[in-house]
Amino acid sequence: MTELLTGAQIICRTLVDAGVEVLFGYPGGAIMPFYDALHGHAALRHILVRHEQAAAHAADGYARAGNRVGVCVATSGPGATNLVTGLATAHMDGSPVLAITGQVGRPMLGRDAFQETDVVGVTMPVTKHNVLVRDVEELADDLRTALAIAMEGRPGPVLVDVPKDVQNQKAEYRSRPHPSRRGGERNGAPELPDEDAIREVARLIAAAQRPIMMIGRGVIVSGAYDAVRALAERTGMPVITTLLGISAFPQAHELHLGMPGMHGEVHINKAIQAADLIVGIGLRFDDRVTGNTATFAPRAKIVHIDIDAAAIGRTVPVAVGIAGDARAVVERVLAAVAARDCLRWRAEITALMHQREEAFAGGLSPEVILSALAEVTGGRCTIVSDVGQHQMWVAQRYPFQRPNTHITSGGLGAMGFAVPAAMGVRLARPGEPVWAISGDGGFQMNMAEIATMVQEGLEVKLAIFNNGYLGMVRQWQQFFHGGRYSNTPIWSPDYVKLAAAYGIPGWRVKQAGEVADALRQANETPGPTLVELVIEQEANVFPMIVPGGSLSEPLEAAPV
Repeated sequence: MTELLTGAQIICRTLVDAGVEVLFGYPGGAIMPFYDALHGHAALRHILVRHEQAAAHAADGYARAGNRVGVCVATSGPGATNLVTGLATAHMDGSPVLAITGQVGRPMLGRDAFQETDVVGVTMPVTKHNVLVRDVEELADDLRTALAIAMEGRPGPVLVDVPKDVQNQKAEYRSRPHPSRRGGERNGAPELPDEDAIREVARLIAAAQRPIMMIGRGVIVSGAYDAVRALAERTGMPVITTLLGISAFPQAHELHLGMPGMHGEVHINKAIQAADLIVGIGLRFDDRVTGNTATFAPRAKIVHIDIDAAAIGRTVPVAVGIAGDARAVVERVLAAVAARDCLRWRAEITALMHQREEAFAGGLSPEVILSALAEVTGGRCTIVSDVGQHQMWVAQRYPFQRPNTHITSGGLGAMGFAVPAAMGVRLARPGEPVWAISGDGGFQMNMAEIATMVQEGLEVKLAIFNNGYLGMVRQWQQFFHGGRYSNTPIWSPDYVKLAAAYGIPGWRVKQAGEVADALRQANETPGPTLVELVIEQEANVFPMIVPGGSLSEPLEAAPV
C-alpha cells in the first residue's frame, strides 16, 4: 500500500520501517516540520539534549553499545555545525550514526538566508556519505541509502540534509522494511580472500618464533570474539588490544598482554619490538600504537586483516593484507592453522615484566578507584571514558572481561564525549549499570546533559577524576615545555552542590578508604548519581612514549 504523506512524516515512517527506536536531538526553525510530525509518535522516542554535540555523541554511544545505527537530529546553521565534532568522532572510530538536519527552503539556498550553512560541504570530510534532499520523491530512498551505507563495510556516520519546504511537501510513501541493526552477515563486506592468502597466513604463524596478535575495534564490530579467542588459544599467540580494541579479549586470560603504544606497558612494547610476526586484526596501526613507524616492530612481518582495504598498508608495510570481515577471515585462518603453544616466547615476555612504583597523595590512586569500581559492580557494567589521563588509567587498569564494555573516543580524542555517549549506551543497555568516567575538564564540556538524564530518566553513573588541571596537557607541559603550565589549571564548581542543583545524589571522595562506599552507594541508588574523586594534582600517566619516538624508549618517570 501507498500513503500520501508530508516529507516530515516520510522521515518518521522511514525510520520506523528501518527499526529505529530512539533519536537524540534539538529542535529549531528549519527542522520544525519534522518535530511537528514527531509529536506524539509512539514508535520513536526522542531525547532532548542540551547541546547538539551531545546529540551526536549520544547517538554514537547508542550505536556502539547497540550494534545498530544511532540517530541524531538538528536544525540548520548552528544546530548542524554543532554536530560536527560528534560526527568526526564517529568517523574516526567507525561508528554508524545517521544525522538528519533541517535546511532552509530550496528557494533560499545559496542566498545566505537566516541560519543557512552548507552542511553537506562542511561534513563531507567526516562522513561516509551525505546528501542534500532536493525532491520529496527522493527523500525515503535517500534515507534508506544513508542507513545502509552507515552499516556496510567499515561502519561510519552519514548525513541527510532536508530543506524545510521538502519536509512540508507531500508524496506517496511505500513501506520497505530496512533494518538498522546489523544482522548475522555484514552488508557490503568485500569478497573473502582466496585460499592462497589464508594458507600464507597459516604458514607465517607456524614459522614464527615470536608471534603476536594485535586486535582493534574491528573485532568488536564484527563480533569476532570467539574466533579470535580460539585462534589465540590454538596458536598460543599473546594478544594485544588497542585502545578501541579493549574488551574484545578477556583481560584475565593468560594470553592477554594489554594495550600497546604511547601509554602501553613497557613489556608490551618491548614484545612488539622483539616480535617476528604481528597478526593485526581490525585495527588501523595508528600513530599512538606504532610510535615512529620507521622503528616499529623492526623484526616483524605483518599480517593485516581489516574490512577497509584502504587501511591495509597505509601506515606500516604488510607481508599479507586481507580485506574482509574480521570474524569470517579469522574463522578461515583458524581452520587452516596448526596447533602450537609459544611457551618459550610467552616466558620471554613474562621476564620483561616489572612492577612500577607510583606514589599518589592520600593513597587515592587511579588503581584504587578502578579496583573499587570493578568490585562494586562485579564487572557487570559498561564504562564510557572521556579523553585524557583518566582515559589511559581506565585503559591500563580496569579489568574488562565482557565484550564491548569499554567505549571511548579514540581516533579524534574528543573531550566531552563520555557524559552524552553514556546516555546513548544506557538506552541501548537498560539492564546494566553504565558509568561515565571523566576528568574535570572534559566533564565541564557537557555537564549540562545531567538535565537530560533527569528529564528523560536515564540512569547514568558519573565519576569525575578531579585534579584541578587539564591533566594530560599539563603532563606534556611538565615533560616537554619546561613545566610552564600555560592555561591548564582549571577551576571547578562544587560538584556535590551541582548534583544537588540537578536533583541527583552526589559524593566527594578524598581518601582511599572512602572510595568503595561512595561508589557502592552511587551504583545502588536509583537514577543518575555523581561521584567526585579528588586525586593528586600532578599525577602522571606512565609509561609514556615521547611523541614521534620509538616504542623501545619509554619514559617511566618525569624527565629531569
